[in-house]
Amino acid sequence: MSSMQILAFVSGLAGLGATIGATVSNEWRATSRASSVITATWVLQGLWNNCAGNAIGALHCRPHHTILKLEGYIQACRGLMIAAVCLGFFGSIFALVGMKCTKIGGTDKNKAKIACFSGVNFILSGLCSLSACSLYAHRITSEFFDPMSLAQKYELGAALFIGWGGSILCILGGSMLCFSITGSFTKSHSQANYIYKGAASHSHISSYPRGQAKSVNQRPPPDYSNSSRVQHFDKNAYV
Repeated sequence: MSSMQILAFVSGLAGLGATIGATVSNEWRATSRASSVITATWVLQGLWNNCAGNAIGALHCRPHHTILKLEGYIQACRGLMIAAVCLGFFGSIFALVGMKCTKIGGTDKNKAKIACFSGVNFILSGLCSLSACSLYAHRITSEFFDPMSLAQKYELGAALFIGWGGSILCILGGSMLCFSITGSFTKSHSQANYIYKGAASHSHISSYPRGQAKSVNQRPPPDYSNSSRVQHFDKNAYV
């Protein structure tokens, strides 16, 4: 189970890195070369910046100057990605405490609970990142295939695929952490059952009274009534 926890921690940490990279990336969507007349320039948009580049290699970016005028799906994606990063960070910290190969966290039962909590954090982080990337991708595809839209057409950027990959890694790592603690709880339950049975058998033996336990080992007292009758018969015979 320790090797599974290490693999789960590496998977969750890699997913967290991919989530952070997708969050700060400016390539959430890019202009479509098929609908663009001038193919020597292109526009990249992310959650935080708008960038324009050309064939020479120059890239100019400017941040979104306002928050209140941003579209709702961009604000929702920002919140979901920030939540994913925070949950993944706390999941990695709790995973270090809850893994069996570390010497912190207390008993095995407490470490198993911490590892399970870490797995839940990784799973929630992956779900938040997956929801944000899917929401953004749905908006891009709906605008691209809308025949009534006359605005610039955009395609899926590289950050979306990075975010999807990171979310899958986080979910896999969290699931493995949650399944890795089943052996610890089974072992603790069997030990508790063994202690309970031993205590029950001990109480069954000690339930007999102390005097009754001694009477089993002692011999019954001899009966002198028959001998007295024999002696009395012999005396009468001599008379």
